[in-house]
Amino acid sequence: MMARVLKIIFFAFIVKPVVLVVLGLNVGNRQNLPRKGPAVVVANHNSHLDTLVLMSLYPLLDIHRIRPVAAADYFLSNRLVAWFSLNVIGIIPLERKARSRPKVLFEQCEKALDNGDVLIIFPEGSRGQPEQLGTLKRGVYHLLKNRQDTVLTPVVMHGLGRALPRGDGLLVPFNCDVMVGESIAIGADGQELIDNLTIAYKTLLDQCLTRRSSDVV
Repeated sequence: MMARVLKIIFFAFIVKPVVLVVLGLNVGNRQNLPRKGPAVVVANHNSHLDTLVLMSLYPLLDIHRIRPVAAADYFLSNRLVAWFSLNVIGIIPLERKARSRPKVLFEQCEKALDNGDVLIIFPEGSRGQPEQLGTLKRGVYHLLKNRQDTVLTPVVMHGLGRALPRGDGLLVPFNCDVMVGESIAIGADGQELIDNLTIAYKTLLDQCLTRRSSDVV
């Protein structure tokens, strides 16, 4: 209960004001965001802002259900970061050393989906170059291949890689886009899911107002 209160306070008084005041955010098709689970939001990843901006789109009453999946070796690297990540952001830590054992790797994700949570997953795995889409990995398929009850929603964010790029600690005001797509099929195998997701991302990128001709898909 305490973690839920801390999460609401953090997003109400820090994250949402920063997103509204500092970032010029253009949100498309917000109504497609799943409000409850089991559901997974699959988004591209260019900035540390990605998770916070996505979560800020949800009403405060729903924020406790939104669970970003994040690398345990990074976000549990020290006590302070670990406490904040687990209790305020509410991450689901992923032990990347267990990649060869999918059942162990996704155990906490499965429990969260069974509990009706909405997971945020970045299929690129880590932050890429600003406004460039990296190689999509098949981990989402291995999590969801036996979960036909789970809604899978693609999201593209554009501009956040310039507002707070990888390796930079200074937030720069930039207009940013968040485009939410309609749910997509999990597919018969990992490659089909990657193909479906790639098509969805390209469609959503075409809707971004901040996209430049030099930006690479």
